Amino acid sequence: MLETRLDTARIRAARQVIDPVFLDTPLYRCEALEPDLGCSVSIKLETANPVRSFKARGTEVAASLLADSGSRDVVCASAGNLGQALAWSGRGRGLEVTVVASRSAPATKLDRIRALGARLELVDGDHEMARERAAAIARYDGIRLLEDSLDIETCEGAATIGLELVGTVPSFDAVLIALGGGALATGVGHVVKAMAPEVDVICIQPLGAPALTHSWRQRRVVTTDSTNTIADGVAGRRPIPAVLDDLLLVADDAVLVQEASIIAGMRMLLDHVGLVVEPSAALGIAAILEDRDRFAGRHVVTIVCGSNVDVDAYHRWIGAAPLHRS
Repeated sequence: MLETRLDTARIRAARQVIDPVFLDTPLYRCEALEPDLGCSVSIKLETANPVRSFKARGTEVAASLLADSGSRDVVCASAGNLGQALAWSGRGRGLEVTVVASRSAPATKLDRIRALGARLELVDGDHEMARERAAAIARYDGIRLLEDSLDIETCEGAATIGLELVGTVPSFDAVLIALGGGALATGVGHVVKAMAPEVDVICIQPLGAPALTHSWRQRRVVTTDSTNTIADGVAGRRPIPAVLDDLLLVADDAVLVQEASIIAGMRMLLDHVGLVVEPSAALGIAAILEDRDRFAGRHVVTIVCGSNVDVDAYHRWIGAAPLHRS
């Protein structure tokens, strides 16, 4: 077994505390995508749930542990999806949830956090500034800080996706995973490498937010001064050392893709699959578009990880995207 921070037995146990509405999400082959992409493509759809992203798998585990311990207050920093998920999981367990986010986060995500009953604090700057403020609140108020990707619950919750992938029929050759803070990649990667080691685990980031990819390639933490991408859900600048250590054990590759490819991937998912997705969810399709030869003739699974997207921005992006006809 891989010596990551994750534990396969705990991942299996996590399924018992995660609300079933977030489990066993659709996994299906999308033949309509294949003429343009040149490979067999299956989608693991993590948007068909009440918070429209995979994040609640982790917050369900964290919130369950908090409730069992008698703790009632928790704070997190979020680009939007984690905050919604923690608000949802906390509401059902009587927790007081505070979410810190950047003022520049998509309004649709912020509105949903408020609607789910969490206290929302906005900060100037980017997600890294929100992380600093959340940590300060936790220290000052003496409450639990839930830090995405660092706290193992977020990784092991996400890892339950891996349990649902392995052993599927037909088997697949590679899984393409959006790489942000690293919870999804290290979680799914741990399970895949433990149970189906022949499957390639390929992580994808935008060229405009490359910190964790550069860190993986150089085998040391690499930070950046800024980010420049529409994929707000993966736009981190400061990788977490413990997460990088896990990623080095489970990822076979980490690649960077252009913004135009992300938008083209979103357009293809709309045109051919009928899915409205946020940019982070199209990173897998973008990776295939940029390197068709690498995936030719293979069966690839891509995790569609979120669909919380600003409608006006989405229409601007999709309207500018080239058509991909089969």
